[in-house]
Amino acid sequence: MNELIESIQDVNWPLIAPLFLLSLILMITAFVDCLKRGQTNGPKVLWILVIVFINFFGPIAYFLFGRRNNE
Repeated sequence: MNELIESIQDVNWPLIAPLFLLSLILMITAFVDCLKRGQTNGPKVLWILVIVFINFFGPIAYFLFGRRNNE
């Protein structure tokens, strides 16, 4: 148990925290956009799963390939 606590304390938090925050903001933005959008390229449920479970790259893939222009 002490080893776990020591390893958590050894993490470089000033580097990890901004990356985690950026990933969280990106995921929430993609999730909200997917829910509000009428149609997507592919099933909406699949895109939601990709956004939530493929960390960082899932939301980027959604913004690049999943959004359908409503023009």
